[in-house]
Amino acid sequence: MELKNVTLEEAKDGIEHNRLYFLYLYGTNCSVCHALLPQVEDVLKDFPQITQEKLNVHEIPEAAGAFSVFTIPVLLLYVNGKESIREARFVNIESFRSSLKRIVTLLD
Repeated sequence: MELKNVTLEEAKDGIEHNRLYFLYLYGTNCSVCHALLPQVEDVLKDFPQITQEKLNVHEIPEAAGAFSVFTIPVLLLYVNGKESIREARFVNIESFRSSLKRIVTLLD
């Protein structure tokens, strides 16, 4: 499933109104961002209970400040409105998968 692009307001709303909310922050000309995205989407297929969206910080620069982003890509998972996972730049996909699994299992 491809992640849906959202605005900063939609992302903030998603964090507030979803028990589990994942946000992928990326940039237009970021080769690492574009290489990592399909891997992240593949992992997220196993977690349909997580609301999953993405936001382009080059198109919405104020998002970088709102989420304290200094490098991209950034993977954020919020649980009940609180940041629970933050991975940036070079992400170990298997470590990310096991972190998601642990959190989702604890909440079941």
